[in-house]
Amino acid sequence: MDNKKLFVGNLPWGITNDSLRDLFASVGEVVEAMVITDRMSGRSKGFGFVTFATEEAAQAAVAQLNEKEIEGRKIIVNVARPKEARTDGGFRDNRRPSY
Repeated sequence: MDNKKLFVGNLPWGITNDSLRDLFASVGEVVEAMVITDRMSGRSKGFGFVTFATEEAAQAAVAQLNEKEIEGRKIIVNVARPKEARTDGGFRDNRRPSY
């Protein structure tokens, strides 16, 4: 399991990849910071992921930033769980019946 990758939830809608990186860079070296956006609208979904260079920095970030208030919202920071395999191939067309 990759303990260097963190899930960050309850993000303010206006946060960008760069501002997310800046927020976590105060704790340690950030390898990647990504706010998850809706494919259709491009709007933030309110969560993202931050990957650190070391597990120690990631653990420090959880300790320091979990429940920290950012733009009036308490963010949630914890170690990301592995992505679960999807049985429907990631797409489901509900307009057509499946036989």
